[in-house]
Amino acid sequence: MIQEADAILKQLQQRQFQPVYFLQGEEPYYIDVVADLIEKTVLAEHERSFNQVIIYGKDVDVTGILGQAKRFPMMAERSVVIVKEAQTVADLEQERSWPFLEAYLKNPLLSTVLVFCYKHKTLDSRKKLGKLLSGKDSPVVLMTSKKLYDNQVPQWLTANVRGRGQQITGQATAMLAEYIGADLGRLANEVDKLVLNLKPGQPIDEELVQRMVGISKDYNIFELQKALVQRDVLKANRILAYFAANPKANPLIPNLTLLFNFFTKLLVLHQAGPNPSDGVFKSLGIINSFAQKEYQQALRVYPAERVVGLIHSIRRADAQSKGIESGSMDDAEILRELVWLILHNVPAGVLG
Repeated sequence: MIQEADAILKQLQQRQFQPVYFLQGEEPYYIDVVADLIEKTVLAEHERSFNQVIIYGKDVDVTGILGQAKRFPMMAERSVVIVKEAQTVADLEQERSWPFLEAYLKNPLLSTVLVFCYKHKTLDSRKKLGKLLSGKDSPVVLMTSKKLYDNQVPQWLTANVRGRGQQITGQATAMLAEYIGADLGRLANEVDKLVLNLKPGQPIDEELVQRMVGISKDYNIFELQKALVQRDVLKANRILAYFAANPKANPLIPNLTLLFNFFTKLLVLHQAGPNPSDGVFKSLGIINSFAQKEYQQALRVYPAERVVGLIHSIRRADAQSKGIESGSMDDAEILRELVWLILHNVPAGVLG
């Protein structure tokens, strides 16, 4: 049976366990969350030493996994077998192993909870094993964890924080979503850290994010982005000087990625017309009013044709960061040149 992560987690919290879970997908976060909850809740702590086995795919084959799954529990109602990194099981996708898997999956030992953590990919649903797992009558719980799009991250982040009984401001949400992106595991870890440092009744705000996530209050990519929108040359150069003096805390590639995302979204907004609707902003993940105002100002400062040229300049800077046509320029010089091009209307084609 195919189920979503939320439904599985709710069943596990209600101690409703199935004999086999196959957790797959490009987003490892929910695979880890479900597997960790199974590991912590199916058995009492004193039952785990004899009845819980955690094995890694590279160390086992299908026969070994099924051998563990067929063992009866000792002085407990159930046993648990968790196969981590199941995508590395050498013969899992080889047809010679499928008859053994099929036989077990059609008639699993009901006292065993067998979990496959198959990360960063999915089984081919056209092949026999994929069809077996996804069949309506299958006793296997099949979960596919998909990567979030960037514009889905703010909503996920807000829901995650509220699920912990806390609140987060729009500015803090935007900052975390832009700075970290769609890496849900890292986002969740940062939220853990932020929640631990909250005072009673205090929401997660921009100041706390800057302090706890390691973003300088005055010298960060968001302030640089704001300076570019406001065409504040002095502030932009001060931030660039800080970046050059602290390269480890301000690596070039993530900064280029954030600038690329900003101007790409700006181009989409231009294509939506002179006054983009609130729905267009939200479809791009721009959900708080402060960010929307900044984009609206940027629409006036940077016409569509100019934005196209700036996206080309950012791509050029990315190529330079990889040693293509960069000469002796270091990362600080590459970013300095890019910012100069953004702030000064250089005719197209001058730099190639």
